Amino acid sequence: MSKTVLIAEKEANLRLSLSYLMKRQGYRVVEAEDGEVAARLVGESPPDLVLIGVDMEKRGGFDLCQCFRADPACRNMKIIFVTSKARAVERDKGLALGADAYITKPFANTDLLAEVSTVLEG
Repeated sequence: MSKTVLIAEKEANLRLSLSYLMKRQGYRVVEAEDGEVAARLVGESPPDLVLIGVDMEKRGGFDLCQCFRADPACRNMKIIFVTSKARAVERDKGLALGADAYITKPFANTDLLAEVSTVLEG
């Protein structure tokens, strides 16, 4: 059975390209355009992985990450931030809140796919 990836990203173009990329790799993809939708989808059925933006509408990525990590139902769910927030303090915060990885834009698709594979297999 293929793994499920939730793409929680406010930018429609990036959401579309990430979705295409993940589907090409054989993942089942679910999309959320804002933090409230992402929280609801994870609450209904936690995916294997969430690709999440920091600057989400309605609920930010850092808040969501913290909430997901506090939920025992999401214990095995992996979280990768995909964001333009490239400062070390933001990266450190994301990892401290429990993210498995933190990728900054712009990124090479091959780098993102390698990180997704490493996080899901590890």
